[in-house]
Amino acid sequence: MTDVDLFRLFASLMLLLLAAHLMGRLFARLRQPPVIGEITGGLLLGPSLFGLLAPGAQGWLFPPTGPAATGLALVYQLGVLLLMFLAGLQMRAVFSRHDGRAVVLIAVVGMVIPFGCGLLLVRVVDLSSVVGEAGDHTALTLVIACAVAITSIPVISRIMMDLGIAGTSFARVVLSVAVLEDIVLNVVIAVALGMVGGGPHDAFGAPALLGVGTGDGAIAYHALVSVVFFGLTAGVGTLLRRRTAARPDVPAAGPGPTAGRPEAGERPGAGVQVAVQVAVVLGAGGTCVFLGITPMYGAFLVGLMTSWSRGAGEPDPMAAVRGFATGFFIPVYFAIVGLKLDLVHAFDPLLTVAFTAFACVVKAASVYLGARWAGRPRAGALNLAVAMNARGGPGIVLATLAYDARIINATLFTTLVLTAVITSLMAGGWLESAIRRGLLPRDGDEERPPVADRTDKIPAGAR
Repeated sequence: MTDVDLFRLFASLMLLLLAAHLMGRLFARLRQPPVIGEITGGLLLGPSLFGLLAPGAQGWLFPPTGPAATGLALVYQLGVLLLMFLAGLQMRAVFSRHDGRAVVLIAVVGMVIPFGCGLLLVRVVDLSSVVGEAGDHTALTLVIACAVAITSIPVISRIMMDLGIAGTSFARVVLSVAVLEDIVLNVVIAVALGMVGGGPHDAFGAPALLGVGTGDGAIAYHALVSVVFFGLTAGVGTLLRRRTAARPDVPAAGPGPTAGRPEAGERPGAGVQVAVQVAVVLGAGGTCVFLGITPMYGAFLVGLMTSWSRGAGEPDPMAAVRGFATGFFIPVYFAIVGLKLDLVHAFDPLLTVAFTAFACVVKAASVYLGARWAGRPRAGALNLAVAMNARGGPGIVLATLAYDARIINATLFTTLVLTAVITSLMAGGWLESAIRRGLLPRDGDEERPPVADRTDKIPAGAR
């Protein structure tokens, strides 16, 4: 790497990091999801604004190829790995056994119907104009179905935390349903991405050794490998959980010259925990690459099972890893997502409006149906339907992974990202309005029956 390339890499990372944090903080002050601000920061530096005003400077600072582009791509990949690792950790932390019947019914109905409608959409509407260079229509079908059905845990949990309802039964149901949905959909996403990873330019690992090609054989292989990898990871997580539960607690190293260098029997310090966690995430990602499935799937499962295997009283690895992940890698990742958006040349307003409306109606209607089937009142079911419609981070990750794998083109990539952004903003605005109208209780207000559960007190127009 020459000095010029090194300068461009440092300058581009600095600008992306500053833009992501500044815009993220601005959006947080406006009571909007910071992730949308981070994407906006990258959007301002991309072809939609900077490239429009100074195309030569923008192209020199953010080249599409070369060592500087490779450096940005590496940070981008590490960002998505850490994001999915933290998402897995958060899923286990928020899962609740309360309202089990309602959670299962809402999850099944709210996932199966949108997924099926997404499959039907591809058959009814000609989407050949948005298929990517990979030319795999089956993978495109799975991606669109997941984009319709997916729900964002990080964004909706942040919205509910900001609104002061994160500790309510409503929040527990929303997050528990989202956990079940996203675990299943991540398996489907891994299959879709794996199907386009075995071509002649990417012949590597188990698919190449086994001669896995395309068609039904590729679908069966990647589905089987994804499920088996999930089962093995779950088995390891369960085993570690039993071992740590049986291990007696040992006090951490106290202050002194040997602090941070644990003796025999003492638990390692935070620095060692971070190193071990990141090494496991990278190892799982590498294993997935060898198996022909997306590395983000391995990072997600490691996060899920790490939280599962953590014993009582042990420090939370999320706290150790979250600092540098959310301070640098994840904001830069979302800024690069915004950098890739081209609202000048790759934006189809009609496609964006039509797909967003379709996804919103199908997802919200199915969640509402599942909630009513589970015995929820009309106002409560409506609040659940809007909250579960937020696609946020997972929707954006799905779009970027599919775009990087050449399953979708730039136009559909822009549509999917904007759909995730719009639905997240809609969810935040709706829930804030529901709280003002007394249709949702805040934390600590559930000792009396929530207003939303007393249908006789609900205004007629809200029913």
